[in-house]
This record gives sequence, C-alpha cells and structure tokens, in this order.
Amino acid sequence: MSHANAALTPRARLQLARLIVDHGWSIAEAARYHHVSWPTAKRWVDRYVLLGPAGMSDRSSRPHSMPGKTSKQLTRQIIRLRWRHRIGPMQIAGRLGVPASTVYAVLTRCRIGRLRQIEKVVAAPVRRYEHDRPGALIHVDVTKFGNVPDGGGHRFVGRWQGERNRSATARRTGERSFRGEARTGTAYLHTVIDDHSRVAYVEIRSDERADTAVDVLRNAVTWFTARGVSVQRVLSDNGSAYRSSTWRDACTELGITPKRTRPYRPQTNGKIERFHRTLADGWAYARLYLSDQARRDALPAWLHFYNHHRLHTAIGGQPPITRLTNLPGQYT
Repeated sequence: MSHANAALTPRARLQLARLIVDHGWSIAEAARYHHVSWPTAKRWVDRYVLLGPAGMSDRSSRPHSMPGKTSKQLTRQIIRLRWRHRIGPMQIAGRLGVPASTVYAVLTRCRIGRLRQIEKVVAAPVRRYEHDRPGALIHVDVTKFGNVPDGGGHRFVGRWQGERNRSATARRTGERSFRGEARTGTAYLHTVIDDHSRVAYVEIRSDERADTAVDVLRNAVTWFTARGVSVQRVLSDNGSAYRSSTWRDACTELGITPKRTRPYRPQTNGKIERFHRTLADGWAYARLYLSDQARRDALPAWLHFYNHHRLHTAIGGQPPITRLTNLPGQYT
C-alpha cells in the first residue's frame, strides 16, 4: 500500500505508463504532467512494458538477503529462555553472550517483549521505591522448598517415578508425616536482600524459629560489614520469629532498627518476594538434582552468579555487586 505522501498511486502509475507507451507521450512530458521526476516515470514505464498493469502495484522493500539477520537457532534460544525462566532481555543477553538490543528486537518481533504478554495481568500498577545507599535497609524473609528425593523430584522424572523416589528416600531417612505418609523434609531458606544494591545473602536451615533467624541476621550483618556495608534497618514480615523479643533484643544489640510490613501486604517486602521467585527459577527448579545435597551444594555458585554476574534490570542492567564497590569511605 502506498504511503500517505506518495506522488503516484497504482492507478496513477498505470495512467502515466499508458500515456507514454500507448499514447506516444515523451517521458519528460508525462513526468511533468504527473509532477514526478524523469527517473521515476522511466521506472514505471519499464515495469509496465515488462509486467503490464500488474506491475503497477506496490512491492515489498525487504531485501532479497539479510546476512546480519538473527539466526533461527539463536531466536529459538531467546524465546525458550523467555518462556521457561521469565527473565528479561538483560539476563538473556548475559546468558547467551549477545547484545541486549538483539534480544529486545527478537522479543518485540515475537510479541513477547513485555512479561505481561506471557503472564497473568495484574490489576495494580507497579510502584517502586529504593533507599539511596547500601545498608540503609535490608529485607529478611524465609522461603521453603521441599527436599529433593534421591533420584530426582517429580518435576523432572514424572509424577509416578517421583513418588517412588520420595518413598524410597523416606524409608532411608525415616521422615513421615503425622498420617504416616512418606516425606522428604523441608529446607528453610533464610534470605537477606540489601534494598539499594539487591545483593543477596542466603542460608539453608532446618527451621524458622526466632533463634535461627537471629543467628542468620548476625551472620548476614558480619557478611555485609566485611564488604563495607553498615546495616541500619531491617524489614521483615509479621512472622512469629520477627515479632519475638529475641529478634527485638538482637536488633538492639546490633544497632539495627527493626521494621515490619503491614499485615496482609506482602508488596511492602516485594524485593525479597521477587528474589524468592528468581531463586526458585534459577536454582531450586532450574535443573534435575539427583539428591537434596546436590542442590544444596549448587547454592553458593548460583548465589555468586546472582550477585556478581547476573544483570539486574532494576539497577541499570548491572550485577548487584557493582553497587557495593567504591563506597564512600570504603578505602579510607
């Protein structure tokens, strides 16, 4: 279809060509009559002579060959990562070693450039906040994952084989529910996220009691202090461990102000909730683990990748650790 400012429509091109070929007008006269250049009139005359009236229609401007076009194999890899892991263009580019602009172009062309195009639509708009420096606020929470049975879980080996693996593991460990059902146990991941940098600290524990949460907090504060970050506030949900006097006394001893989210409002602690999803997709359910110990052994390497190499969209496409380098007073 001709663009809005085209001098010649297909009908006018046919009229121009017929004036020259059928009525004997010169190319210059016909071009002047239709207010176009001589080369333009000549082009349509040649096409009329070669193809007749059918040659007056618009043609695609797409080139016959595109040597720089993204390969089908790379396109499939980009789409697969987008659908399976729900990660953004920055993370996909980092994994595949290609420019982020290439990933953006492929996702846009395939109409999956926005996560809302492949996920459920949420009614509330996204609202972000961020403290101005590391340590001003850290988020703490606990997320739970079922232990991996020997031989792999049902997500990878199927429901039937997964049940058999779970039963065999329960017989070995003696884990049973109060109803006598086979169990593999639960891993409690105590997670800590710095609000400004998104740097994460994680420990796997066997429970979520107050003394355990306090022990993790002490270790996290020591870990952040070793990296030049002084923790001032800690934000948690309203779990029993974080409402206890043990937690309050430990925060007072560490010189940290404890804060809690509004009840039934997990969005306030949204950064760590989103990290739990990233943790599940990138570590817990990322691949087949043949034992729970194999998955636990993989956590430090993944956590290093998250902090040092994974590109984070919310902080300008840089790894979280980049916001902990060259801090004011760090080397004085």
